[in-house]
Amino acid sequence: MNPFSSGTRLRDMIRAIRTCKTAAEERAVVRKECAAIRAAIDENDQDYRHRNLAKLMFIHMLGYPTHFGQMECLKLIASPGFPEKRIGYLGLMLLLDERQEVLMLVTNSLKQDLNHANQYIVGLALCALGNICSAEMARDLAPEVERLLQFRDPNVRKKAALCAIRIVKKVPDLAENFINSAAALLREKHHGVLITGVQLCTELCRVSAEALEYFRMKCTEGVVRSLKDLVNSPYAPEYDIAGITDPFLHIRLLKLLRVLGEGDADASDLMNDILAQVATKTESNKVAGNAILYECVQTIMSVEDSGGLRVLAINILGRFLSNRDNNIRYVALNMLMKAVTADAQAVQRHRATILECVKDSDASIQKRALELVYVLVNESNVKPLTKELIDYLEVSDQEFRPDLTAKICSIVAKFSPEKIWYIDIMLKVLSEAGNFVKDEVWHALIVVVSNAYDLHGYTVRAFYRALQTSAEQESLVRVAVWCIGEYGDILVKNVGMLDIEDPIMVTESDAVDILEMVIKRHASDLTTKAMALIALLKLSSRFSSCSERIRNIIIQYKGNLMLELQQRSVEFNKILANHQNISSALVERMPVLDEATFIGRKTGSMPGAASTPTGPSVNIPNGVAKPSVAPLVDLLDLSSDDVPAPGSSGGDLLQDLLGVDLPSASPSASQQLGSGQAPKSGTDVLLDLLSVGSPSVPTISSAQSLPSTTDILSSSMNNKTPISPLDDLTSLSLSARATSAGAASMMDLLGGLAPSPPTENNGPVYPSITAFESSSLRVTFSFSKEPGKPQTTIIQATFTNLTSNTCTDFIFQAAVPKFLQLHLDPASGNALPPSDDGSTITQKLRVTNTQHGKKNLVMRIRIAYKINGKDTLEEGQINNFPREL
Repeated sequence: MNPFSSGTRLRDMIRAIRTCKTAAEERAVVRKECAAIRAAIDENDQDYRHRNLAKLMFIHMLGYPTHFGQMECLKLIASPGFPEKRIGYLGLMLLLDERQEVLMLVTNSLKQDLNHANQYIVGLALCALGNICSAEMARDLAPEVERLLQFRDPNVRKKAALCAIRIVKKVPDLAENFINSAAALLREKHHGVLITGVQLCTELCRVSAEALEYFRMKCTEGVVRSLKDLVNSPYAPEYDIAGITDPFLHIRLLKLLRVLGEGDADASDLMNDILAQVATKTESNKVAGNAILYECVQTIMSVEDSGGLRVLAINILGRFLSNRDNNIRYVALNMLMKAVTADAQAVQRHRATILECVKDSDASIQKRALELVYVLVNESNVKPLTKELIDYLEVSDQEFRPDLTAKICSIVAKFSPEKIWYIDIMLKVLSEAGNFVKDEVWHALIVVVSNAYDLHGYTVRAFYRALQTSAEQESLVRVAVWCIGEYGDILVKNVGMLDIEDPIMVTESDAVDILEMVIKRHASDLTTKAMALIALLKLSSRFSSCSERIRNIIIQYKGNLMLELQQRSVEFNKILANHQNISSALVERMPVLDEATFIGRKTGSMPGAASTPTGPSVNIPNGVAKPSVAPLVDLLDLSSDDVPAPGSSGGDLLQDLLGVDLPSASPSASQQLGSGQAPKSGTDVLLDLLSVGSPSVPTISSAQSLPSTTDILSSSMNNKTPISPLDDLTSLSLSARATSAGAASMMDLLGGLAPSPPTENNGPVYPSITAFESSSLRVTFSFSKEPGKPQTTIIQATFTNLTSNTCTDFIFQAAVPKFLQLHLDPASGNALPPSDDGSTITQKLRVTNTQHGKKNLVMRIRIAYKINGKDTLEEGQINNFPREL
């Protein structure tokens, strides 16, 4: 006989498959066996039909397709014998599901078997129906299942109850048909029938409000009595698990009580005694006992109770926290999170145990415990809890530090009782995990320090000491650099010494040394180095003995590869060289930002955080919302938080620049500046801060004054640090575009910047710009407008060769965002002679701005050419177009 014919026994096929050494051999065996089974099906082989289906079920469990055998299941189900029906129903449950259309053909066979005289065949039909019942089958066969709930055999009643659960889930409208039958099952003595009856009642309560009310009125006392009998029952070996009688029935009864008691005071009163009895009598040294206790706690926390049982439940969870099993501790922490809202005082008693869970080696328990500690913190316990968390921060794993640091910072900011404690705790956090602290945390610390006038000396000395020992923590370095720059003179003179401080001697040279160490430190990032340069500039006017040394340090970075450092170095050197008479006024301490204003801006509740009509608002670090400029951001690869909005008022931008509240410029504004003067425009306030006399300038509208203010920010678009008036002084002279020539000359602090060219009567004249320049090539743009088309700009691009060789195969390409439309005319040539010949290539571009007046022109360019046969490709970003375009 062929070993793989339809007559092969199941065990022989399994043995043949298990002896296969490769997947290919296994597929070959399965393929041959499936072919033999198909042949037997075609021949209508009745002798081996049940054997073939058994083999198909094994092949199905291996993951191979067996759809061709589905009809064999129906044929076996229709057979009169029990063995064939058993294989047929088993195949039906394995090979088919409720989505198969073939399943509709078996409904009639199921109905016949549910009415069969043999109880075992009835049990097969109920088992199959409970597993694959569809909504249509449920409606057709529900009466038979309801009738079988009163069947004489307990096993049939048990299977009928489970089948009824499936029917109720599929068709909730049929729930009312099973209410009376389910209530009768709650009086059963047979545990198997009782547990399925309890499950059916629980499901009916969830899908039907009518059933819930019925069971509350009629069955609550009976369920309580059943649970009491179970708790007090003597030893029964057939139900005993670890010394507990039928823990599964315990849990099901508790779940039903939870559903009945939730939101109903009368039902809850009936079950209080038995819940207390279960909670006190159940042993907790076994897994089964812990499962019952956990379900009991959930029931107690869900039902209506005066509070006594809740304390008992929370104490059980406290015992769970001391268990060695991580799973038990985890579920206890989850339950305590829910219990805090009900009885926070009872949870507080287990605070020490919860803190120990924060130090657990299991990461999931650590995070859950930390969340629970965060919820438990209040004004009365913030100091001891924070101390415990900081002590653990010193020894915690690197993976857990970000979460732990974030929670500590949030706790300190929310519940800090006094500023000196806040500063001390934040200093410890920054010293231990400064690299895990978010930027807004140390920004907020700077705001608090600036407002704590009597703690300036204490703070700068504390951070000076910390910087000497923890220089690898970046956030600590930044705050220390800021403090030394603002309060370096206080540090040197030991002003404001507190009794709790140890005396410290710091010279002017020591303060400069530590800033020089920071700026030369390899690990310092761009933001830290830029802040160190500003701090050195501020100290230059306060440390007269080190002013020349500071200038030498600053000038070292005028050729730095980082453009931000290079720009700051050049600007600061210009101030120190040419503007000594006003440098002391320029580097005065930053105006203090009100803490309430800062917090309001962070949460977006201040008027300055409101969105403008030009587009959706986005939050920036100091809380001022600006319209999103998505195409510009996409082109420049910048964060939209840094892009000033052309539609914003000049006062808002100046307020953002200086980090202070400025009064409204409208005549109705009643708010006064700190000096008591009347409100001024943004330009006047800036001149006052710079100690420059206010010039007599013509009155201009806010729309006209906008460019001069936004230009102040233009050179620091990539800078994520808090901006100070010292950051971008070169750009101040650009305000000449909105003011008279006299005002422009006064604003030109650094020299060398001329005012914009005057306009003529025949229309506006736009200044030309150097759009791109490299060692080989310069690109100059000149602009003009067509009359009556303000949104269209004509750009004349001029390309100049800066080398001594001719550039050939010259190609110019440009790309713009979606809100711009670009048209390029052909270039005047494709060969660019050297610059000494005076020859250039010109090309005309036409750009249409569909959002003219709202968004500025931006462009990315690419230039390809050959020099001496070598291909050269240059790319650049142009974002310095005149704003009036």
